[in-house]
Amino acid sequence: MRPGAARLEPWVLMSPALALLAAVTALPMLYVVWLSLQQRALFRAAQFTGFDHYFRLAGDGRFWNALGNTLYFALVSVAMELALGLAIALLLARAGRARALIYGAVLVPWAIPTVVSARMWEWMYQPELGVLSFLAGRPVNWLGDAALALHAAIAMDVWKSTPFVALLLLAGLQAIPRELVHAAALDGAGAWTTFRRVTLPLLAPVILVAAVFRSIDALRVFDAIYVLTGGGPANATETLSIYAYRVLFQMLDFGYGSALAVVVLAITGMAALAYARLLRGGIE
Repeated sequence: MRPGAARLEPWVLMSPALALLAAVTALPMLYVVWLSLQQRALFRAAQFTGFDHYFRLAGDGRFWNALGNTLYFALVSVAMELALGLAIALLLARAGRARALIYGAVLVPWAIPTVVSARMWEWMYQPELGVLSFLAGRPVNWLGDAALALHAAIAMDVWKSTPFVALLLLAGLQAIPRELVHAAALDGAGAWTTFRRVTLPLLAPVILVAAVFRSIDALRVFDAIYVLTGGGPANATETLSIYAYRVLFQMLDFGYGSALAVVVLAITGMAALAYARLLRGGIE
């Protein structure tokens, strides 16, 4: 086979998959970008406005509030999930004969659909009859208090997604050669020193992969918060995805709503690229 044909063969084999991705992903994304450059509303003729919607975002206080909520939700939830997931993975790695049973119990929250989990937590947060108010010893309006609502949503997301992180990190822990840990012990290293000097550096690429998946999900969070609070009270839990949904499907402002969707896409894309750069640097 000629060298040129050998280089083209992988692209030829991947062409059906690439065509499918273009049809279901790339083309809709490009159309949303095109919509964001227009003034488009129901029963009105489209009018090209260029970057007016993006300039409008700069002065939109509700957009900045939703952006702040989104970033805060992603930062706090992902940090807690990584910390708790690592702790659970370390415990699971030491599990004995009951390992299979423990695995199943840990993965239950992850297996439950997000909407079902959110509804369950909504009942738990009920001020008068919810179990959390009962444990607090008094009625607490978890979802109706602007200072508590976003943290309540974060707690639900952490409960739901931590098992996924723990599963990834457990796989990373099991891939670490036992010889390195034994060698560190023979050199006199304690458990904390071995973890900090051997386990954690070797686990860092897996931690970054888990952070990528969870950050992308957290930055575009919609269903959990929509079921729990609908973005309230007083927009205290409104994220960019919920704001875009309201503008697109309630206000029927397709141009401005598409601009919000493009911003969500850009933020998640930049986060993924930043993690990819960190991962590449760690591997090299």
